[in-house]
Amino acid sequence: MSMFSVETQLKYWFEVFAFHLDRVLGLNRSLPAVLRTFHNNILPYRYIDGNPRPVVWWDPDIQHLDDRDSDQNSVPLGWVQYQKLLRARCGNQTGLSTEPCVGVLHAEWGRLALFDFLLQVNDRLDRNCCGFTPDPTELCVENQLHSKCGNSKDLQLVHILVRKTNPSRLVFIDNSGRPQQSSDNLNFRLLEGIDEFPEKAISVLQSGCLEHLLLRSLYTDKEFWDSYGGHTGLRPLVHLVEKRGHYLLQHIRDKRLLLRRDL
Repeated sequence: MSMFSVETQLKYWFEVFAFHLDRVLGLNRSLPAVLRTFHNNILPYRYIDGNPRPVVWWDPDIQHLDDRDSDQNSVPLGWVQYQKLLRARCGNQTGLSTEPCVGVLHAEWGRLALFDFLLQVNDRLDRNCCGFTPDPTELCVENQLHSKCGNSKDLQLVHILVRKTNPSRLVFIDNSGRPQQSSDNLNFRLLEGIDEFPEKAISVLQSGCLEHLLLRSLYTDKEFWDSYGGHTGLRPLVHLVEKRGHYLLQHIRDKRLLLRRDL
């Protein structure tokens, strides 16, 4: 990882929280992110106005499509093909390079779905906001994406990225998620078609230790910790993720889904 990017909007602070959640769950798919305050006058004023900003270390090995309209993907992938490749269990029952597969191992999609559900990231598997009721001010409504939900063939996935040197594993970027999403409006569409989840991550959710592990991890980024009120400020957010974890565990029990042990 040879360069970094500084997010321009403070709402992306959740990206830092997401990085710590990724590591605590043992997924290890997101890029390192920290919160920092900048003072160097060579930067534009908006970066040195005294507000801490997320910094995400970027990996130049990430593969992007040449198409400018889809350069945030490593592979072009729509909802219909995505559901087909989930049923094909790529790398298990079907070759990674055989249609409808796109070179990504089947187990990767369970990791992604789990991560996105806990954070309620929609701008990856559900950029059209089809799985929940969006606010009228949401970009998916303003850009008339939500109106396409009736036709699955029109639905495209975004931020589906891999490394050139390891194209069978996903890389999670743009993990800002939805910290304010209410429990009665959760996006269960993110779990559609997923038939297995990573055993290690599920064991953390089942253990009752997520709060301790996550707060301990967040404490290592002192600027983030202090900026968001330490234990007092961050505990409600951790409890929110824990509650979503309970919904996910119930979903797994109801559907009798498999847990996959990492090799």
